[in-house]
Amino acid sequence: MLYYLFEFLEKEYQLTGASVFQFITFRAALAIIFSLLFSTIFGKKIISLLQKMQVGESVRDLGLEGQVEKAGTPTMGGIIIILATLIPVLLFAKLENIYVIMLIVTTIWMGIVGFTDDYIKVFKKDKAGLSGKFKVLGQVGLGVFVGCVMYFHPGVTIKQENLSAEFSTEQISQNTVKEFKAEEQSLKTTIPFVKDNEFDYAKITSWFGDETGKYAWLIFIPIVIFIITAVSNGANLTDGIDGLAAGSSAIIVFALAVFAFVSGNIVFSDYLNVMFIPRLGELVVFIAAFAGALIGFLWYNTFPAQVFMGDTGSLTIGGIIAVIAIAVRKELLIPLLCGIFFAESLSVILQVTWFKYTRKKYGEGRRIFKMSPLHHHYQKGGFHESKIVTRFWIVGIFLAILSIVTLKLR
Repeated sequence: MLYYLFEFLEKEYQLTGASVFQFITFRAALAIIFSLLFSTIFGKKIISLLQKMQVGESVRDLGLEGQVEKAGTPTMGGIIIILATLIPVLLFAKLENIYVIMLIVTTIWMGIVGFTDDYIKVFKKDKAGLSGKFKVLGQVGLGVFVGCVMYFHPGVTIKQENLSAEFSTEQISQNTVKEFKAEEQSLKTTIPFVKDNEFDYAKITSWFGDETGKYAWLIFIPIVIFIITAVSNGANLTDGIDGLAAGSSAIIVFALAVFAFVSGNIVFSDYLNVMFIPRLGELVVFIAAFAGALIGFLWYNTFPAQVFMGDTGSLTIGGIIAVIAIAVRKELLIPLLCGIFFAESLSVILQVTWFKYTRKKYGEGRRIFKMSPLHHHYQKGGFHESKIVTRFWIVGIFLAILSIVTLKLR
């Protein structure tokens, strides 16, 4: 809203300094500052309100050190993250931008799913929360929406450089003026660590014939659904000890901000020889607000936590990260970039699969880990949760840097 106000003041009254709101970097800086201030200042008031409403976490006794003491800690703190993200976005972003619209819908959509789950747990006293099939239905619904926007919306395009007709390759010269093709709708994405690193989902169906490529959405949308479901559930599993999910997510989000800025800027995308995605740069404002909200939430969520994010936060965080990765065409990088989420999810899958297999074969279930998800395995091993969180953050930073390096490492 402030963007449009200052745009009006610039056009009508030539207000000094109003044009600075045209710069994405300036508005992104304001967004992260505002979200940090909101989450730290108003976060305390929201926590107090949750305490008055007796929105306390009920903790199952799993034999973990310090676990019992956490009973009664306010949950549903994801509301802080959601509000601290959306308010700066509404103030500083171009709200007609399709990528911003898609992320706002994602935040509200997954926030409702997570909030419903927490509401049933807290107020209905049902520890199971929202039925698994309804959670999946919510994730599938979001996946269909995002997939349809990415495929059908005319504002979702890429712009590629004209290559030499003679050599079918880029003519490299400092003095050559680069020419770009017109914008085109495309399902191209990026494959990490590969020289010719673009892959078109349309090729999956094009081998049936020339006309079948236009039905690639039948393949693309299920892939989007899988990615959103996997990442949101991965974030949900990671939210098990104080500060782990929020801190790990903040690291991931900063890496995604780099991708969004580079891919949305024709100069940097050309210099790094990566796909240029028009209008994507506006997403940096949203990502900045989201990063500020996560860091501000850590003020109250680090050990010992004064509030838990609950499914209201974890499912929303995972959904947002997945959709940003899809928007910047880096979804195939998720296993690396979101390596913490991936490891947590994989530990649960391996644990459950091996337990069921050994119970069927030997009559007694056996375990690979002392407990899953993975962070509980280290807790059972005697590590303090603060040390576990810090080391997971360090691993997350390493993975984020390695992910950013893929811009040139091919």
